[in-house]
Amino acid sequence: MASVRTLKKDINFLTSELVTQAYLNQLIFNKISDDALVEHITKAVDFRNNFVERANHPDGKDNAKLVKAYYRTLRKEMVEEFGVLYEALAQQLKESAQ
Repeated sequence: MASVRTLKKDINFLTSELVTQAYLNQLIFNKISDDALVEHITKAVDFRNNFVERANHPDGKDNAKLVKAYYRTLRKEMVEEFGVLYEALAQQLKESAQ
């Protein structure tokens, strides 16, 4: 159970990083618009809600191997999805800097 709590903490941390970076880029650096800020925050919250929901409901609860494989796959997907969202934010910043 401790690994599920750790996974949820990681999900919340990554979400916080996305939201913080979007706010910093808008408020401090004036690099993104209000609409873009809302879009990035919405995607970050959707990311969080999706992965926490999936962490709460693993497949194969009666089989430890299936559960372990499920969480391994979930963690991998979480990192990949975070990378996609973060890259989208970075790409928008590059475009606004030009």
